[in-house]
Amino acid sequence: MSDDQTIATPPPYEPMIRVIAMPADTNPAGDIFGGWLVSQMDLAAGTLAAKHARGRCVTIAIDRLIFHLPVAVGDEISIYTKIVKTGRSSMVIHVQTWRRPRHDDQAFLVTEGTFTFVAIDENRRPRTLPETTPAGPPA
Repeated sequence: MSDDQTIATPPPYEPMIRVIAMPADTNPAGDIFGGWLVSQMDLAAGTLAAKHARGRCVTIAIDRLIFHLPVAVGDEISIYTKIVKTGRSSMVIHVQTWRRPRHDDQAFLVTEGTFTFVAIDENRRPRTLPETTPAGPPA
């Protein structure tokens, strides 16, 4: 990926999650563990899915997960989510993770992927999405 695509501007809407990467989140090489980033992305996407579905949802797939750059301890992580497709009971959500060094204004795209969720009922069976749903970020 070129620098122009990596060093860009985050989406023009508020992130779903913003958190500081801490020392406990590092891998043996000292960078932030990729699994920690994926779990934060899943939390952010799950929050949007639950809001959109007005209830419980489960992750059923993660596609095209790309790690562009490492994250360092102390970086501010902002995770942006956007629903790109809906089905009868499913939602496909594009997720981008951006990092901003603690004492800088420049943000860097570090991770992105597509998460698919299904709305479920009290018996953990798929349920139909509501006809009208809360507004989220622009499509």
